[in-house]
Order: sequence, then C-alpha cells, then structure tokens
Amino acid sequence: MKKDNYQRILVAIFLTWIAVMSGCDSKKTLVAGFLEGTISIGPICPVETIPPDPACLPTAETYKAYPVSVFTSDVKTKIAQLKPSLDGSYSSQLPPGDYLVVLEKSQNNIGGSNLPAMVSITAQDKTLLNINIDTGIR
Repeated sequence: MKKDNYQRILVAIFLTWIAVMSGCDSKKTLVAGFLEGTISIGPICPVETIPPDPACLPTAETYKAYPVSVFTSDVKTKIAQLKPSLDGSYSSQLPPGDYLVVLEKSQNNIGGSNLPAMVSITAQDKTLLNINIDTGIR
C-alpha cells in the first residue's frame, strides 16, 4: 500500500508541475490577427459591359500578374503574399504589428492602385483593406 500511495503522490506532483510549467511559457505567446478584404483588378478588356463578359473577369493568372505582398513597416522583411480567391477576396493571418501592403509590380505610370498602404494588425481582430488596381486598359 505504501508503494501505491508513493506512486500516486509522484504522479500528482508530476501533473501539477506540467500544469504550472505550461502556464509559465518564457516566450510571450502572440495571438494572430487577420488582414482581410478584396482585391479588384480592372479593367481587363478595353470595353466593359454590364453584365461583365466572363472573358473580361480576373483569373488566377491575373492575380499572379499583380502580386500584393505584406512587409514589415520598415520594408526590410516580406511577411506574406496575399493570395486572393477568384472573386478577389483574401484573408491572411498575421502576428500583431504594423505592416506595409505593397503592389510588387511596377505600374509604369499607367493605371494605379491604392497601394502602398499601412495597416495595423491587433490580436484576434480583423483589419479590412480593400485593394483597387487599375490596369490602365482603356
């Protein structure tokens, strides 16, 4: 019986130690936030119609041709590249902090965009940034 009690005490001490140590992480745990929105690219064709011609809607290749990336606020480190779905919507999980969102393709003074844009990400929150890219096609 004494041996069983001794083992139970050791197990209880071990489990208590694990519980205490899991709450005492030496690194501060950062809970991510989200950067979300829609990337609009257009016009794709010289003449737009209503309803839009399906051939003139952005494709996966269109979004790849206009890469949008997230950099640290000092623009030294690329954190993420936004990958929109076919409807242009995107969501990117980021650590809390300030970031610069950049269109990596040079516009050559044709068209334009609302980038670069500074965004602040806070833990467990969604930050909305809708991105408009004008291709300059007329």
